[in-house]
Amino acid sequence: MSMTTPPGWYADHGVPGTERWWDGTGWTAHTRPLGGAAAPAPYQQGHQPPYQQPRTMPLTPSGPTGGGPGGRGRLVAAVAAGLVLVVAIVAGVTLLGDDGTKAEPVSAESDDEPAPGPTGGGESPTPTPEESADPDVLVDQLNGITLPIPDDWEKSDSLVDRSVTMTTVDDYECPGQTNRYCHYARVMSFTATQTDADSPEALAKEDIQDASDALYDEDSIGNAPYGNVTSHTVVKSEAVSVTGRPGYLVRWKVTTGKGAGGYVQSLAFPSAIGAGSLVIVRFAFDAGPKAPPVGGMDTITKGIRTIGDGTGGVGSSIGPS
Repeated sequence: MSMTTPPGWYADHGVPGTERWWDGTGWTAHTRPLGGAAAPAPYQQGHQPPYQQPRTMPLTPSGPTGGGPGGRGRLVAAVAAGLVLVVAIVAGVTLLGDDGTKAEPVSAESDDEPAPGPTGGGESPTPTPEESADPDVLVDQLNGITLPIPDDWEKSDSLVDRSVTMTTVDDYECPGQTNRYCHYARVMSFTATQTDADSPEALAKEDIQDASDALYDEDSIGNAPYGNVTSHTVVKSEAVSVTGRPGYLVRWKVTTGKGAGGYVQSLAFPSAIGAGSLVIVRFAFDAGPKAPPVGGMDTITKGIRTIGDGTGGVGSSIGPS
């Protein structure tokens, strides 16, 4: 006994997002948007309008490119394609941050084995309850470090450079854009990626231009809150110890088209987790009279600690002078 598919609207696999009318024997030229309101079905004069099957997966039509009924193989292929789409959607959600942008791709964690740290050397250390709750400590769990938050500063939820960030509490109308507000100083910490630098010195010297561009020049959407960087002077370039590891810093004084300019610094050192990953801490201190003294960069650097070492690390006040 032969099985025939009744006339009706079915998904057109050759034109995604549309349905095509199957007249019971072949595909017609009539189409409509997928899931669209039912339209009068074409039928031959002298016959009753054909039965319109509820919109479900057809048993035999395979789309206008299939040349007619395609059997169970078409059904299996369509179901498999649907499963692939569901997996892709789940993966896409995993890759997006809360705002849909600038989020790091995150691998799904296994219930049986913890995901490796950034260098594959183990798990990120868990901050102590005191560290997590301390308003004077900025925790960078990914890199296994804490940074001291000076007086008159605060933690920020900014996603700049996918970093953990702190800023001065006080801000002001940006000199280059009157509809935006700038902070007198900012510090951010993140894992170095997309770099061939194999030492803290090489990384700091490579990153300082990017830091200057990101912190005082034009941003990714064309805003120039300081009127762009017009020149710079190297103030410091030297080795430094961070959490007992050999690091390196480069500091520039930048002149901007608007405002007093400022100081920008790239500090690079090995992560407290694993052995291969490098960490970047970027500093931006305005040069104006209300900005923190530039020596505060050194105070913060000296106060960086490994998570859970129990020695604190909060430096002296470096608030606005």
